Amino acid sequence: MSHLAPLIADLALILICAGIMTLLFKKLKQPLVLGYVVAGFLASPHMAYTPSVMDTANIQTWADIGVIFLLFALGLEFSFKKIVKVGGVAIIAACTIIFCMILLGVAVGTGFGWQRMDCIFLGGMIAMSSTTIIYKAFDDLGMRKKQFTGLVLSVLILEDILAIVLMVMLSTMAVSHNFEGTEMLGSIAKLLFFLILWFVVGIYLIPGLLKRCRKLMSEETLLIVSLGLCFGMVVMAAHTGFSAAFGAFIMGSILAETVEAESIERLVKPVKDLFGAIFFVSVGMMVDPAMIVEYAGPIVVITLAVILGQSLFGTLGVLLAGQPLKTAMQCGFSLTQIGEFAFIIASLGVSLHVTSHFLYPIVVAVSVITTFLTPYMIRLAEPASNLVDTHLPEKWRKFLTRYASGSQTMNHESLWKKLIFALVRITVVYSIICVAVIALVFRFLVPFVHDSLPGVWGSLLAAFIIILCIAPFLRAIMIKKNHSEEFVTLWKDNRGNRAPLVATIVLRLLLGVSFVMFVIAGLFKMSVGLVFGVAVLLVTLMILSRQLKKQSIMIERTFFQNLRYRDMRAEYMGEKKPEYAGRLLSRDLHLTDFEIPGESAWVGRTLAELNFGKKYGIHVVSILRGKKRINIPGASVRLFPQDKIQVIATDEELNIFGKEMDKVSAMNTDVIEKSEMILRQFCVDGQSPFLNKTLKEAGIREKYHCLIAGVERGGETLHAPDPHEPFVEGDVVWVVGESADVYELVSQKGEGFDMEV
Repeated sequence: MSHLAPLIADLALILICAGIMTLLFKKLKQPLVLGYVVAGFLASPHMAYTPSVMDTANIQTWADIGVIFLLFALGLEFSFKKIVKVGGVAIIAACTIIFCMILLGVAVGTGFGWQRMDCIFLGGMIAMSSTTIIYKAFDDLGMRKKQFTGLVLSVLILEDILAIVLMVMLSTMAVSHNFEGTEMLGSIAKLLFFLILWFVVGIYLIPGLLKRCRKLMSEETLLIVSLGLCFGMVVMAAHTGFSAAFGAFIMGSILAETVEAESIERLVKPVKDLFGAIFFVSVGMMVDPAMIVEYAGPIVVITLAVILGQSLFGTLGVLLAGQPLKTAMQCGFSLTQIGEFAFIIASLGVSLHVTSHFLYPIVVAVSVITTFLTPYMIRLAEPASNLVDTHLPEKWRKFLTRYASGSQTMNHESLWKKLIFALVRITVVYSIICVAVIALVFRFLVPFVHDSLPGVWGSLLAAFIIILCIAPFLRAIMIKKNHSEEFVTLWKDNRGNRAPLVATIVLRLLLGVSFVMFVIAGLFKMSVGLVFGVAVLLVTLMILSRQLKKQSIMIERTFFQNLRYRDMRAEYMGEKKPEYAGRLLSRDLHLTDFEIPGESAWVGRTLAELNFGKKYGIHVVSILRGKKRINIPGASVRLFPQDKIQVIATDEELNIFGKEMDKVSAMNTDVIEKSEMILRQFCVDGQSPFLNKTLKEAGIREKYHCLIAGVERGGETLHAPDPHEPFVEGDVVWVVGESADVYELVSQKGEGFDMEV
């Protein structure tokens, strides 16, 4: 018998256990995550009655790969644009929940007398609700379309990104064993620096790369390229001091902005499912029944803390964001469980050797209990909100109603706020790129240049390369928004605005000069005054350069095109409504799609002939024909079957138009009866008008719209007629056509008409 590697035998055991458990849990209508955890428990050394995994170290490596795939897939579903779209309500709610739940977790851990690191990690674990389990519960309960579920899913999106931030912070604290505020601020600043840098550079480069290689991309190559990018970012994140999961998430969220996102998600799913299953099984393998019995008290207390804490702080967070009490309680009650991120944070603690051995099995036990209770908690929200509403003092109820309605109107955005936000965004993003370019060149290129070209010439070449690379970004920092609509309006509006506006320009010019001074001072030994003078001269040349202006605009345009390309493509293909559709609602107008059925009477007619505007008040904005889009079609454009037309009109006009479309598309029963095809035969005798005429001379097809299927002559078998051979007496002619046409043909013949076939 050949020797089998322990890893293969272990994988066989894990996958067999996982397969059986997933079938069982699918049958019981429970989340598959729990099935994997139970499978891990059965395959672990703690279970004496079943075969056990032999090489746990190798399985742990596979589990780490599982975390990378889980976070990569989460990044693919996530989009940084979603953060902008979820709005203030989700941001306030998510931040409130996470902050309060971390404090609650630390308080519970401290109450049990645990170590400080255990308490902090416990807080992190119970702060995050499970996106997978809540999605599943909403689907099973048929609640995905309800209003509050949209808000819950927005909160979960933010919790996912904040979980990544939390993991990075916990890693930093674990490695440094330092809880000082300055250390924490430093790690957050480092996180934001790399987050912005990787995202901006990734969005600028990767969609363009995929676009150029699209013709070469089969499904296989797309999978390999995307996984290569994922693991490349994992290595880069690890080298800069972040977790592998953080790198995977960043690359997933960059690829989420590309057109290939859905394809990558579909291709990665089987790989993610396999490695994710191994990760969750490895979670179950760490559950020790003896430890669960020993720590039964803390498990019960932490379970209650999760259920009561998430219900209370979730409700409070949504209330603070200005939502009604019922919506707030429905959201809070939906978030009462912990799942994937609790396991990932627990794994992080174990791998960094900073948490106690009992914390992992406790968290798994709490996750299992809270997951089973999730559907019941979601159902309980409505009766609980009704109960609270009836017992709430009238003064409180009025205050909550007033607060909720008041917060809806606080959406005013001043010109100053808009301008300052844009200036800060431009300055921060471009400064980060400049810092990264300078750091990379000083680290790798400058030593090489000095070796190849010693003395002042090497320093001049290095300075030239750095300043050339950062010049478009410095110009954008100094000049961008100085001629914008907001800037000009504020300048003309009030003389008091001019001093602060000039200050924004001066500060940005000084920042640009500082960057150039830093480069020159790092490469040459010169006096401060001379460095400042050279820097001012170079900055002036940058501002005056037309070429740099063009380059700066092109870089920004490429970035925003890449960022919006997926949405633009979805709009072009009619899969998503354009942005202006939302603005029409305030004018009581709607943008709606109608598909022209193949049988419609409108098919083949021009828009001028149909005259929708005059007849129904409908304006055709676009026609979507396969993969082609015709925007603002002219009067001479014809409609074809299966054309999708996008029209603007009021509700009433759209209703009338829809009914008219149904009418012109309805199948007429008379037409159906008339168009019935029949087969008949007749005999050519001495009185027949077709006697001695060829097929063409007889005009059976042209005049009577009938087809001769065949001719029988003198006992011969049925054969196709020869178009140049005349009919002779005794020929039996078989004709096919619509019933009315066939009867008209035969009426010319008079007698000799035979039976229907």
